[in-house]
Amino acid sequence: MKISFPHPLIIMLVFIGFAALLTYFVPAGSYDRILDEATGREIVVQGSYRHIENNPVSIGKIFLSVPEGFIEGADVVILILIIGGAFYVVEKTGAFSSGLEVLIFRFSKAKSYLIIILGILFATMGNLSGFQEEVIAMVPLLMVLANKIGYSKTAVIAFSLGSAVIGGSFGPTNPFGVIIAQKVAQVPVFSGGLFRMVFLILALSFWIGYFIKNGKDKSLSETISVKVPKKLSNIHVLILILVGLTFGIMVFGLTNWGWNYNEMSAIFFVLGMTVGLIGNLGINGTARAYSEGFGEMIFAGVIVGMARSIYLVLQDGQIIDTIILGLFSPLEGLPLSLSGIFMLAGQCILHIPVPSTSGQAVLTMPLLAPIADLIGMSRQVVVLAYQYGAGLMDLVTPTNGALMAILAASGISYKEWMRVAWKPILILLLIGSSSILFAIVVF
Repeated sequence: MKISFPHPLIIMLVFIGFAALLTYFVPAGSYDRILDEATGREIVVQGSYRHIENNPVSIGKIFLSVPEGFIEGADVVILILIIGGAFYVVEKTGAFSSGLEVLIFRFSKAKSYLIIILGILFATMGNLSGFQEEVIAMVPLLMVLANKIGYSKTAVIAFSLGSAVIGGSFGPTNPFGVIIAQKVAQVPVFSGGLFRMVFLILALSFWIGYFIKNGKDKSLSETISVKVPKKLSNIHVLILILVGLTFGIMVFGLTNWGWNYNEMSAIFFVLGMTVGLIGNLGINGTARAYSEGFGEMIFAGVIVGMARSIYLVLQDGQIIDTIILGLFSPLEGLPLSLSGIFMLAGQCILHIPVPSTSGQAVLTMPLLAPIADLIGMSRQVVVLAYQYGAGLMDLVTPTNGALMAILAASGISYKEWMRVAWKPILILLLIGSSSILFAIVVF
């Protein structure tokens, strides 16, 4: 009997069950926390860890964690549904298809340039705003693009999501990653920007080059024909401008106005309704297209909610702080180079039970920054280890709801993704490790 790879829903349920099992074997413990005025977040107090009475998660609580995960992640789930609806409306107007045809025709003899532009664009978005969940709603468009340029679905997800994660992991301006980590670690914000940009360029160049070389779909490459597209109508041009303007406003709002998921949902809702009316779908047609778009994205929202459930189980069992202590307490007796690499490894492991990059920053920076001071390491190195470990693991861990939702919406199994992506991801981690070793000397 052939054993098939588990469905994404089963994978998430297995992780929820495993997290609950850990609460029976890992001692419960807790750090004291104080409010950090610089970030407005609670941070842990170094040296305050204490064991507390074990609080294993019951079977009933395991099942309760599923709906509680949806409630906890409601803002992200709503964002996915609304952006999905908005993009479906845009697709119904024909603007995306027409724009793609024009773009692909223009780069028909140089598809690699189109892919490079795509990768740089997504990396920029990741660098500026931690762009990930937003890719979920773009999956239908990305799958059309894959078909038209002769690359596999996994390669196009690598060019989009992968590039966005690299931008957020290596770049100097991700507000939900490096900026929070620098604030909590009391490192000047945006410091080390040039250093980060050098390794961002190295990592992104490798990633895009690897998938340009290895990502072609041989079953499509010989049958693709590029026809002369119709000229873009004025309505389609206006719609595409509005889409680009919406993304621009979103990035500016995230980086300058303190926007969160609700504000992003609001502007994309306005985009979808406006585009439907401009694109001659009519009021009822726009509403119908929007509801169909919701339907397309429901499963992606389910995956995000269940990813939150895993964290809730670990939180209820009060073992997250114990995991942190076990990962990072042995670092004080190691040479600087080994300490830096083990910090990176620890951040990678920790990102499985703590899939929030901003949450991981406020958990670990207050603990690792004093350790760095004791062993003579720059706090900048601590921030780099966090960036690379927490950031790049977003391409690996099934507890990252955005990754699992994007794979589900693309029709790509987790097994298929890892089979294709594990080698280049490993090389990205080696690039990050090299950056840390170099930073120990520079900073």
